[in-house]
Amino acid sequence: MSSPRASHDWDAATYDRVSDPQLAWAREQLERLELTGREVVLDAGCGSGRVTALLADLVPRGRVYGVDAAPSMAKHASAALGDRAIVLCQDLIELDLPEPVEAIFSNAAFHWIHDHNALFAALHRTLKPGGQLVAQCGGRGNIDAFRTLADAIATEEPFAPYFRHWRRPWNYASDNETRERLEHAGFVDVRTWLEPKSVTPEDARSFIQTVCLVRHLDPLPDEVKRPFVDRVLARAGHPLVLDYVRLNMTAIRP
Repeated sequence: MSSPRASHDWDAATYDRVSDPQLAWAREQLERLELTGREVVLDAGCGSGRVTALLADLVPRGRVYGVDAAPSMAKHASAALGDRAIVLCQDLIELDLPEPVEAIFSNAAFHWIHDHNALFAALHRTLKPGGQLVAQCGGRGNIDAFRTLADAIATEEPFAPYFRHWRRPWNYASDNETRERLEHAGFVDVRTWLEPKSVTPEDARSFIQTVCLVRHLDPLPDEVKRPFVDRVLARAGHPLVLDYVRLNMTAIRP
């Protein structure tokens, strides 16, 4: 995942273990890439490297870059991938690769970046002319009920004092505004659409504290983090069902 400005890290090992839903979504998106096997490809927001490995399989005679703003994710991905990919720790809006790429893929990352105009401009300048962008992230309405619950609990004691200056980190954009931003950045043949995806995580506690509540936990001292997760879980119901909404996008740099 890419944090807004790499200001917070992730538990990369746990994310790698619990991210089967994200991996399944990525497999669906990979089918939209048109590759011959020789391309230079970027995994933008590569996380722990599970999806980057799938990209490497698709371009056995090409080259894969994995970029993530979180140091733990970049370290984990680099160790997991070895010489199968070049992994860099960078903020995506300040993307600076050694060479332009012919395809950019991204899964479950862009919603952690507030400035999508800057993001799409960076992706556009990183692509070769004719290069393709295929991406999916959280979109308008993503886990709304769960986030509303977590935000309400953040206003309660003993948690409220720690959230006084907390900035909500996500950017769940609509398909229409995303299409306009991509076109403004210079992309053509732009397609964007929203898609509901329901998830019932096997390990609900590990999943929500590592994925859904990862930034809610940032302002809390260690002794208060577990009670916060406990309260969210108690009110979210069992089994926990998360109503994800995925924002899909495909585009070409002319």
